[in-house]
Amino acid sequence: MNATRSLFAHPRIPLLDLLNLREQKRMFGLLLALGLAAAAGATRWLGLPLWAASTLVLALLIPPAIVKWRGDARRFGRIAMVICILVMAQGFHTLEHLAQWFQYHILRWPSFASSGLISTLNAEWVHFVWNWAVLLTVIYLVRGGMRNPWAWLLLAWTTAHTFEHSYMMARYLMVLQDMRAMGVTNVSAQGLPGILGRDGWLATSQLTQGTFICRLSGVTTAVRLDVHFWWNIGETTLLLLAGNMYLRQFVEHHPVASSDRLPTPAAA
Repeated sequence: MNATRSLFAHPRIPLLDLLNLREQKRMFGLLLALGLAAAAGATRWLGLPLWAASTLVLALLIPPAIVKWRGDARRFGRIAMVICILVMAQGFHTLEHLAQWFQYHILRWPSFASSGLISTLNAEWVHFVWNWAVLLTVIYLVRGGMRNPWAWLLLAWTTAHTFEHSYMMARYLMVLQDMRAMGVTNVSAQGLPGILGRDGWLATSQLTQGTFICRLSGVTTAVRLDVHFWWNIGETTLLLLAGNMYLRQFVEHHPVASSDRLPTPAAA
């Protein structure tokens, strides 16, 4: 516990210190303000679409983020650095799902128009690649030492989430092939249901018909947007819990150089 206090300013929640921008805080804030101002101006006067404005802001934040992650690798090790990268990436992914939820439920946009901040990324192949990348990253973290109850739950949840997207990708390709065989080439098959949710496999399969499974509220009735909103909330929550527990365990078993110790709240 002494090692934890000497390394982290928040010994019970060391993930807060890992996410701390430290030396890059001013640069990050400056570039964020610059990016938001430029994006707002370009959107208003040049007609820049929302997805392009959002991409501009993200691009400006990448350089200070890379410098911060390199510092994380030196201070806390490569596994902690990857945890930080994944938490930040998943954080933006959560923001995307929140934007979609707001557009659909509050603004009452149709589901096909509720595409979040970067609409061009709301494509089946992007979801497929993203979720496989997250799963492979979680596997890397577990193999690298992030082994705790929350990490195992995260691995199970991420595997199930990726399986859902793999199923949807397979359906997408099959429907696309059928449409092309009929000569239909100008219509997208984006947005098909998966295993869960309204019109999903659990709701329509002959194996579940006549059972309580096909009538489960939410599980077989929610729209796709809501299903994947909750998939993402669960994944992000488990990642935060698993990463925080790993950091607490890490400092109990690794000596820390004085130059790497972060200031305690009393000394700050």
